[in-house]
Amino acid sequence: LSLVTISIYTHCKGEMLPLTSTLKRSIFIVYPGQRGLIINLGKLQGEPIDEGFHFIVPHVSSGKRINVRIQKTVVKSNARTKDLQRLQTEMALNWKIDPLKVKEIYQTIGSEQDINVKIITPAFDEVIKGSIPSRSLNNVLAQREQLREEITTKIQKRLAPFGILVADVSVVNLIASEEFTKATEARQIAEQEVVTAKKQAEALIIKAKGEAESQKLLQQTLTAQLLQKQVIDKWDGKLPTVTGGNNNIPLLNINPTTGQNKP
Repeated sequence: LSLVTISIYTHCKGEMLPLTSTLKRSIFIVYPGQRGLIINLGKLQGEPIDEGFHFIVPHVSSGKRINVRIQKTVVKSNARTKDLQRLQTEMALNWKIDPLKVKEIYQTIGSEQDINVKIITPAFDEVIKGSIPSRSLNNVLAQREQLREEITTKIQKRLAPFGILVADVSVVNLIASEEFTKATEARQIAEQEVVTAKKQAEALIIKAKGEAESQKLLQQTLTAQLLQKQVIDKWDGKLPTVTGGNNNIPLLNINPTTGQNKP
């Protein structure tokens, strides 16, 4: 039954007095994914209580719920790589409070917001900035998974003493400086031009070799007899109308096998 609809009455001096408000203050509910702490006159009492329905003493005791589900913290950082390039990073850390250390964490650190602000965010930022300078910018951009694994291992060790469990680290974004981006684009264009020029040169070499082989083969097949035959095949039977100064008329060798003209 809902506490709003519960109406309990007691007899006092002949009158029936409602106890609904008192009953509500006597009940402390811990919801799924939470652990509860009982504070008695400003002092934590006993061990954390599990989810469910609990009674407390009104005006003397109060309850504090602590979230033990996985939570996310996103940190944006700026760092210098090994080759002194500027790099902007955005990474997400999934973490949760160890359910067995809820009381200790609340006593030493405070609420979930205190945990995030005082411990998780500065520690995560420091680990990120400490992992970037050991790598060149090209290495960081090309090996995101290795960087993620390194940061995960470091932040797990860093937060474990505080009772904070790390579930996962995600590399959300890595942004190089504008100067590096432009230099990379220019280098890629130059490399592409070199590849294109190399391919063109190789094509010219192949073409030249082909032409050389063709000429060599032509020289081997163009014998004197073949040339003589080609001249005869193309001759129209007319002698030249212009001769040399000695009035010699060029004669064709019509017997290519002997190389001599018949009378």
